[in-house]
Amino acid sequence: MTARDPVLAPAPAVGSSRIHESARAQVAGRATYIDDILELRGTLHAAPILSPVAHGRLRGVDTQAALAEHGVRGVVLAADIPGDAMLAAFAHDEPVFAIDSVQHIGQVVGLVVADTVMQARRAARRVTLDIEPLPAVLTPREAHARQSYVLPPVIVRRGAPEDALAAAPHRLHGQLEVGGQEHFYLEGQVAYAIPMEQDQWHIHSSTQHPGEVQHWVAHALGLSNNAVSVECRRMGGGFGGKETQAGHLAVWAALAARKLGRPVKLRLDRDDDFLVTGKRHPFAYDWAVGFDDSGLVTGLKLTMLANCGFSADLSGPVADRAVFHTDNAYFLSDVEIASYRCKTNVQSHTAFRGFGGPQGVIVIEAILGDIARHLGLDALQVRLRNLYGVQDRNVTHYQMKVEDNILAPLITRLADTSHYTERRAAIARWNAASPVIKRGIALTPVKFGISFTATLFNQAGALVHVFTDGSVQINHGGTEMGQGLHTKIMQLVADELGVPFERVRITATDTGKVPNASATAASSGTDLNGRAAQFAARNIRSNLAAFVAGLDGCGAGAVRFQGGQVISPTAARPFEAVVGQAYANRIQLWSDGFYRTPKIHYDKATLTGRPFYYFAYGAACSEVAIDTLTGESRVLAVDILHDVGTSINPAIDIGQIEGGFIQGVGWLTTEQLVWNDKGQLTTHAPSTYKIPTTGDVPAHFKIELWPEANREDNVGGSKAVGEPPFMLGISVWEALRDAVAAGGGQASDLAAPATAENVLRALGQCGG
Repeated sequence: MTARDPVLAPAPAVGSSRIHESARAQVAGRATYIDDILELRGTLHAAPILSPVAHGRLRGVDTQAALAEHGVRGVVLAADIPGDAMLAAFAHDEPVFAIDSVQHIGQVVGLVVADTVMQARRAARRVTLDIEPLPAVLTPREAHARQSYVLPPVIVRRGAPEDALAAAPHRLHGQLEVGGQEHFYLEGQVAYAIPMEQDQWHIHSSTQHPGEVQHWVAHALGLSNNAVSVECRRMGGGFGGKETQAGHLAVWAALAARKLGRPVKLRLDRDDDFLVTGKRHPFAYDWAVGFDDSGLVTGLKLTMLANCGFSADLSGPVADRAVFHTDNAYFLSDVEIASYRCKTNVQSHTAFRGFGGPQGVIVIEAILGDIARHLGLDALQVRLRNLYGVQDRNVTHYQMKVEDNILAPLITRLADTSHYTERRAAIARWNAASPVIKRGIALTPVKFGISFTATLFNQAGALVHVFTDGSVQINHGGTEMGQGLHTKIMQLVADELGVPFERVRITATDTGKVPNASATAASSGTDLNGRAAQFAARNIRSNLAAFVAGLDGCGAGAVRFQGGQVISPTAARPFEAVVGQAYANRIQLWSDGFYRTPKIHYDKATLTGRPFYYFAYGAACSEVAIDTLTGESRVLAVDILHDVGTSINPAIDIGQIEGGFIQGVGWLTTEQLVWNDKGQLTTHAPSTYKIPTTGDVPAHFKIELWPEANREDNVGGSKAVGEPPFMLGISVWEALRDAVAAGGGQASDLAAPATAENVLRALGQCGG
């Protein structure tokens, strides 16, 4: 074939809705998760010994009855840790196992190890703990009153909010309580630790951060990181719950394997998972706002109390991101935000989709909703009045310019396509005629910063191998938890090399291949790992282009890779043929790639600078109905317009928007975490903790993508999509508050989640 012959090239992989790379295997039940891995001969199973007391002195552990149980091989306690007895977490404030005190109900005191998982679990319940109870702090307000914090407070201030409040034509103040959220991943926390030769270890972990698991296990075993390898092919969901807290399972399993000299698997059952692991941080707020007749905010003072649990975990950056996102889409001229990271005697709360962003966004949306009701204005009108604009209204309270602002046109378009104004009038007519069922509507935006706020994590590496038959293999530092990361990266590499998508495969994330990788979190998995893989493939393409240019006497820049062909001005050759020739001529057919996010920087002490590379935007219009007699509610219709830049895979992106939105609705409507006065989590199973079901998806659920590329030089012109849509669920909560007001209730009294009981309470029909 010559270059003049037509080359029938298939459509590029990027931009098309390719199916998830594991979809067929998952549907057929052939996709392997940690608990599906064939167990090596001699594998033992561990179960945790849990504290039944929220706070107390641990005076003794009696394991005699447990050790007498059939099949039990041993017990592992703090004294069995050869390395540091404290986990290698940032704050170094959490013990591997409880040592001389317990800090929450469900804290792991040790493990029982047995031949089978059920033997281990039964025996763990027979361990007797001698605990002297101590007073427990269970709410963030109580912790704040006692000045009980896991980390020092942070205060961000701009202008003179006290003066602005004093001069404001109108003032409001209030409180808000927003609950946490259980991750409820389909695959629970699990790890499988395998001793290898010469004191080396291989860990299979369901983790979003294999590098951290490697570090934590090595730290606990008293080894160098190079003695531990961690592997994860996929997770059955993570949502942030497997960013740090998967490390606990891996450390515990490795310690048991070391003591007993055999492979050990540790898989928490659902009840124990609820009790042991942290949740989304519940927040409490106190606020005062000043505003003018149009609803323009002129001054704001806000106190945020984050319920962090008994240790810091990721509470620092979670609370920081809540501060960063308190503005959401709105310019705050004179503002003070005081963030307190409260220590309580409950599970150590951790990352969850949005990572503090939702807790920041919801409070400003609540405040604007209250302003609108106070002034008798449409809440959308008040939101539009406060949007970021140009010149002196385009800088955040943390001193970052909003340079890619599409808020006004995006919101306006959604208001038009969703017929917001007409529907609002129709709802008013409905409510006037309906004494029991009241409806509400709200259109709320989101502006979400993309990058790790810890700047050092904004880096990634990847390996791309081209084999002599022309097939391609990728390995990178990101992890797949169902979000489609691997699929998008395969698309990017396929197009970079000009080969069919089907010729590309991906392998398990492994610390032995790409070291020091960041967590797959902060919505940056594709941004970081996709660009690193693209760079690796580009290096190989450059090698092949130079080789073909030498064969055909042309410049390397004239060589194209398209449709499985390598095309020069004089010839077109099949990709695999070029690869075979290149190998015979000793041309490198594999490469690494590395990427670090540009432009970002900020001062951790003052929380000022540019912590984000860009912003992702979106808006949702939601209509709801409430039954004023029972407090029950239903989402009737949802219209979403969301900004993903130039989509790498529209089907995956729309799926992420759908899933994120519904998960956000769950957080704010049905998912209620309840601790009793003893610190016991009483909602610790599907019978008492209600995530959304398919029946909660509205009949009208319309999603459209904003048609504009990322204005920053991001991979493929795309934008991150994992977390931003979660906050669109706030539109449902705001619509519920609108319906409560229509029912004669106090919308400002509606706590989140808006359970039936909380709706009745806001309507004045439920005491307490």
